Amino acid sequence: MEIELNIDPIAEWGLKTEHPVIIAGPCSVESEEQVLTTARLIAQNEMVSIFRAGIWKPRTRPNSFEGVGALGLKWLKKVKSETGLLLAVEVANAQHCETALKHGIDILWLGARTTVNPFSVQEIADTLKGSDIPVMVKNPVNPGLDLWIGALERLNQAGITKLIAIHRGFSSYSKTIYRNEPDWELPIELKRRIPELPVICDPSHIGGKRELIPALAQQAFDLEMNGIMVEVHYQPESALSDAQQQITPDELNYLIKKLILRNPEFKNGKNGNYLKDLRKKIDVVDKELIRLFSARKNYVEKIAEFKKEKGITILQLNRWDEIMKTRIDLGEKMNLKKEFVQAIYHHIHEDSIKLQTEILNV
Repeated sequence: MEIELNIDPIAEWGLKTEHPVIIAGPCSVESEEQVLTTARLIAQNEMVSIFRAGIWKPRTRPNSFEGVGALGLKWLKKVKSETGLLLAVEVANAQHCETALKHGIDILWLGARTTVNPFSVQEIADTLKGSDIPVMVKNPVNPGLDLWIGALERLNQAGITKLIAIHRGFSSYSKTIYRNEPDWELPIELKRRIPELPVICDPSHIGGKRELIPALAQQAFDLEMNGIMVEVHYQPESALSDAQQQITPDELNYLIKKLILRNPEFKNGKNGNYLKDLRKKIDVVDKELIRLFSARKNYVEKIAEFKKEKGITILQLNRWDEIMKTRIDLGEKMNLKKEFVQAIYHHIHEDSIKLQTEILNV
């Protein structure tokens, strides 16, 4: 179901609305020279609207570089004075908010570790009550759509109407090429539930490696996201935090130049009708899939009743192993990837176990 939030259209924010929202800047403010040099180079690209920089850095381990604190806000004021870029910083508590507001910061964002804590979000919402400052909310560290939505709701209930969600990926125990798994279906579902909410992507934190950033940025726009936040440093190899995922201003310019911005819909004549016809065929296939899922569920119910009557356990590992092997083999013969078939049958099996458990315990 859709969730109603009172959100101002991003076109009213005073950004360069003829372009997608592009936010760029270093992971951390390290020195006045570093931040000003980086900002001057970034500002040469007219598509960049906002300069991002970490002032207070939440780090996993103590004794890591945790930011320069309020001193860096004075340097950021020089950035705005020289370049005209809007300024965005991360905040994690009431004191951060108050200090950032006093120094004229234009936009605040909540990091993934803050979003996951409703107490911290509420503290920030209470502090910002009565202000008109835009706030961006990163997804929580672990996959949790309700936590993400809950943070946005708390801010909105405090009167914050300029909101953006930032998709920065999710922690995972699985070893993949990414620092944080994209799990694109979660930001897509967020957009479905709150259509008026702008959603942008942070390919730097998803990728964790600079070479992955361009493809992730393109995928974000292909999924109709409203912009990107990219970590940029004039000397990324010497950065004090997240050096591997920062790119140079020249690399940012090249990334932006290569981006393909596609239209969400195609409505012209014959080609538009072709697309509609294909979608109608998918609708027919989907209806048949739903019918078959329902038929399968009926068989599962009969199996559960039989197991209950005969005192048989719900799970037989040999049968489950057989299902996975045969379905994967069949899928591969029909040009379906193994991972796709596995994912589908894990969901089917999980639902089957729940259904049988309910019947056996009645």
